[in-house]
Amino acid sequence: MEQQALSKRVRSLTESATLEMTRKSRELREQGIDVITLSIGEPDFNTPEAVKQAGIKAIEANDTHYPPVPGTPALRKAISDKLLRDNGLSYKPAQIIVSNGAKQSIMNAFFSLVDEGDEVIIPAPFWVSYPEMVKLASGVPVIIRSNVETDFKISPEALEAAITPRTKAFIFSSPCNPSGSAYSYDELKAFAQVLANHSQVMIISDEIYELIRFEGRHESIAQFAEVADRVILINGLSKGFAMTGWRVGYMAAPQWVADACNIIQGQYTSGSCTISQAAALEALRTEPIASAELQQMVRAFESRRNLLYNKLMAIEGVKPNLPAGAFYMFPDISHYFGKSDGQRTIRNSYDLCLYLLSEAHVALVSGEAFGNEECIRFSYAASEEQIVEAVRRIELALKKLS
Repeated sequence: MEQQALSKRVRSLTESATLEMTRKSRELREQGIDVITLSIGEPDFNTPEAVKQAGIKAIEANDTHYPPVPGTPALRKAISDKLLRDNGLSYKPAQIIVSNGAKQSIMNAFFSLVDEGDEVIIPAPFWVSYPEMVKLASGVPVIIRSNVETDFKISPEALEAAITPRTKAFIFSSPCNPSGSAYSYDELKAFAQVLANHSQVMIISDEIYELIRFEGRHESIAQFAEVADRVILINGLSKGFAMTGWRVGYMAAPQWVADACNIIQGQYTSGSCTISQAAALEALRTEPIASAELQQMVRAFESRRNLLYNKLMAIEGVKPNLPAGAFYMFPDISHYFGKSDGQRTIRNSYDLCLYLLSEAHVALVSGEAFGNEECIRFSYAASEEQIVEAVRRIELALKKLS
């Protein structure tokens, strides 16, 4: 009776694979087992001190009343200034909607655009929630595949081929979770030229990992005039400022989309926490290049990336990419499909993740959740010592498969 009483909407959704693996590893820890978790998608750094102090000051100043639904005027102005300063993009504060994390910003966009049966193009690998969000909005996810040989990037030709009269939106992240791949200026320009010929297609550009880049500069598809009036730019404070728990994300969008999202958000959450917005204001007033704490975090992630890449390259049958940003690696491990330790046979990446959790006590996330079943996701938001030990355990476990 309970399942039948649930809405079709809920029954169509699946549990987040990252949260599932976190839960499984926690259960093992509760049994006293030493599990190394490389499955969590958050920086293992603390929020910068000045940002924390801004939150404390807001509490002491009794800034604890209902905020405006789309965000405080000061924060929306700061976001507008940041986009001009760092990205060369001109958005009025009225075009900014602050939400309870970038995830809500994306969901607001889908709720404002997608009707039943509308198609949303999603390059794979993708963040696990994109297809589920599209389904929650009664839309149809349309997946474009890629692989490690193309650095997990899609071509403009593949994008063109995926567009139909039912296409309502195209969503992608750069840098990407789970691959860490980032599109260049020329690659984004090629996308813009394709999309310029399809005026019905909105573009949702998820740029939450903007500040965690190791190669080149961050580029946004919003810079191209031919599509700028159809771009919904998504960003937030969680990754670049190590503020996952503060829950502050935002969109910069055409005015008509921003107005619609203001109405939607006003009906189901209202504005983001005032304390968090005060902290976010302090963060956004800081030029990233001038913040020693942020630069130290990025350099640490780069060092870990290089360490993990070299360690994985030394393991037979593991093919990693070299990410340009974020803090993930997404190696192809299909070499081990069909192999067995005598008790368990590895049929897919999910089986391999369960095997490595039980045999090596290392928590990873299956690539199936990200739209590529040949891979598994490593999060290197962990110490170098943990990374070295995790890969040592994984290599030993993989050698037992034949």
